[in-house]
This record gives sequence, structure tokens and C-alpha cells, in this order.
Amino acid sequence: METNLEADLKELRQVFNSGKTKESSWRISQLHGLLHMLEDREGDISMALKQDLGKHHVEAYRDEIGTVVKSVNYALKNLKQWMAGKKASLPVAAFPSKAELLPEPLGVVLIISSWNFPIGLSLEPMIGAIAAGNAVVLKPSELASSCSSVLAETIRDYLDNSAVKVIEGGSAIGERLLQHKFDKIFFTGSTKVGRCVMSAAAQHLTPVTLELGGKCPAVVDSFSSSRDSSIAAKRIIWGKFGACAGQACIGIDYILTEKKNASNLVEIFKKYITQCYGDGPKGFHNMSNIINKKHFSRLKNLLDEPGLDLRLFMVVCWMKRACKYIGPTILVDPPLDAAIMTEEIFGPLLPVITLERIEESIEFIRARPKPLALYAFTDNENFQKRLISETSSGSIMFNDVILQYAVDTLPFGGVGESGFGRYHGKYSFENFSHDKVVFIRSFLIDFWFRYPPWDDKKLQLIKAGLRFDYLNVILIALGLKSKA
Repeated sequence: METNLEADLKELRQVFNSGKTKESSWRISQLHGLLHMLEDREGDISMALKQDLGKHHVEAYRDEIGTVVKSVNYALKNLKQWMAGKKASLPVAAFPSKAELLPEPLGVVLIISSWNFPIGLSLEPMIGAIAAGNAVVLKPSELASSCSSVLAETIRDYLDNSAVKVIEGGSAIGERLLQHKFDKIFFTGSTKVGRCVMSAAAQHLTPVTLELGGKCPAVVDSFSSSRDSSIAAKRIIWGKFGACAGQACIGIDYILTEKKNASNLVEIFKKYITQCYGDGPKGFHNMSNIINKKHFSRLKNLLDEPGLDLRLFMVVCWMKRACKYIGPTILVDPPLDAAIMTEEIFGPLLPVITLERIEESIEFIRARPKPLALYAFTDNENFQKRLISETSSGSIMFNDVILQYAVDTLPFGGVGESGFGRYHGKYSFENFSHDKVVFIRSFLIDFWFRYPPWDDKKLQLIKAGLRFDYLNVILIALGLKSKA
């Protein structure tokens, strides 16, 4: 395994050094290859997502296949513009000169993907890496083994295998990969593993993008319109339970609302949960399963935590635990020091925390690590402005959830413990590029006062020049003025 890994990485480095991946024709051909792969093998990819996560084929297309197709088309449409250099504005003091910022690929990059959206979170960053002209190693998550296999097979068949390679395996392979020198590492996963990735990258001074998670809150204000309340509740239910059964870093982790609003809100939640998922296991075909027994047990333990008496607070819509499925579960006012409120839930359990005043949500959020996303359902513009100015998060969205992830013109990424670096659309291209400064100076003019030996006159000329006070530069140089 080690010998093959070494050989693969050596080949990738040789191919990149040949300049092959820098050619626009290569980049375009690989992006078209991704499109053909997604179109030709849609059924195989959907089946793999079903096997690993129980995703309905509609959910699989909506959240993974379709969004990647959209992203590839967007990259193809804009690639020529992204690759073009950007002219830089220069001060008059630099005359006669010209400069530009020229994007160049970083080299051989490593993408370590996550299991919850195993296709999308593998291919989205790969689009940017290929568009930027890099050679790529993709390490899919071994937890989504069917998706890992289908990625390895299809990428080998549709892309240039000398420059784009999928390396499968568990944590041991991941650790081996991290021992090698890459020119960029893009990691999606937990904060715990993210720290390990960053530590390993530091040994080679390799730049890292970390897409992590966190507890994303949704602040739910009261609405004057029952219609608005219903739409808000429906969107929340979709954002919590409809995205991989809550196993989404950008999904809602918990609700903050006023105590007077809580009972009505929970009743509306129950209504839409029943509409979307039924009231028993027969609704499971519309909802993803928990990835494996380990995570199933972890979620079960959140509810069975010693000292956490479920009789002390409300639990509603609990479906029978079956195999790896857990139904939508709402908990009202669990203790704030319970694990369910201190750890990222990553599953279909939704705590509802009640406050006396909705404005208290600002301090509640500020007292905790910065989330990847903050959602707020309110038509109060002053409250919206306060949330924007007084909280920090990777993104903030009002009156809907998750949609910001699918917009190619917006960057996606975290802040603080939810990660750093951003991608999607042009931001993916920039993530895997270096803007090289190209500065060209003419021999036409040469300022004599930039060179020693030094005297006071040269000092005055340098001071005037750094202030862009060109009139004084001329007067001093001609001896018509003694001080700048």
C-alpha cells in the first residue's frame, strides 16, 4: 500500500510539473468528464447513496448530483474569465511600469471528504481544484463505503487518472497521506479531526482549508401572520430533518424562541413532520438513515444521558428506533449543560430552547463558539440588523435555511471553530490558486535619489515621493526648493 501510494504521488507530481494540468484545454476536458460521469452514472451514484445513507433518489439528486452538475456548468461558463489575469493599479511613482495578478495552480492538492454528503463534498472542491489547474488526490470517507467505491471507479473511467486520483481507505491511509507534502489540503469533517489535519499540515507548512461544523442555531421570532409562521416551521422541519436526517454541518442544531411562542411552534412542527415523514417507520423511505451503529448509539446516548430525565421536559414526535433509523424528535428546554446542548448533534434530534425575550438569543449565541451558519426567522428589520452586527458566523440567513450553500456566487465557509477558508463558484477556483504578482518595469526613467550615498536632499526627495507629492519632488530635484 505504501509503495503504491508513493508511486501515485510521484506520478501526480511529475504530471503537474509537466505543465499539462495548467492548459485550459485540460481543465475544460476534465470538467466535461465530470459532467458525463454524473449524467451516465446517475443511477449508480443514487444507489450508492441509498446503500450508505438511505437517501431517496430525489434527495440524492437535489442535494448531491444536481448541485454538482450545476456547479460544473457554472465553472465551465466562467473558467476563461477566472483564468484571466487582473490588471493592478499602480501609483505614479512606479511609472513607467505595469503589473497584474496572474492566478496559477498550487500544485498537487489533497481533498479529504466527509461521509454525510459523500458525493457533493468530494466533487464540489474537486471542481475548483481542477478548474484552477491542479493535480488532485481525493480521499473519500470510508464510512460511506459504497460511495467511496463508486467515486473511485467512475473518476478512474471519466477523468485523467494520471492527474486525478482517488485513494480509498480508512484512517490509516489518511494518516499516511498527511505525512506527505501537498501544496494544499482541503478537509471537510469534524473539528477534532480538523485539528489533526492542521497539525500534520504544519509539518510541511501546507496551507489548509477546514470546513468543519458546530451547533447552528435558528432564532424563531413570533409572526403576526399565521401563514408566515407555517412557512417558517415548514422550512425549519426541512432544514433539520430533510437534509440527511440532520447529519449536515450546515443544518439546524437547535431552536431559540420566546417561551410564549414555544407551544404553538411545536404544534406546527408536529403537523409538518407528520405531513413529510408520517407518524411511524413507514415514513422512513423519505428520510435518510443514520450512517452506522456507532453514530446511532451516540445519538441514543444523547437522550439516555445519566441525569437527563426525559420526564422533566417535553419530547414529541418520537418514532420507534429501528435499525439505523431515528425519527424526528423534538425536545423542549433540555438542560443547557446536557451533552445534547454542548455537543454537535448531527442527527434528527431538535432541542427547542425558550427565552423570555427573543433579543436574549443574541447573548446566547455570542456565549458559544461561532457557528457555521446562523438562521433567523423574523420580519423585524431592527432585530435583523442587531443579529448581523452583534453575532459572528460563517453565514447568516433570514427566513429560510441551507439555500445559501447552493448559490455559486456566494462563498461557503466557516469562522473560528467552524472552520476557515471558503469555496463554491469562483471562490473554489481562488481557494486552489495563487495570485502571482507580475510586475514589469521600464528602463526609461530611473530615480537617482533611490541610491546611496545618502544626503539630506535625497531624504527630502524620498519623503516627498512616498507622499506622492510629485510637484515638490520636481522642485527639490531642480534646486528650486530646499525642503519637502
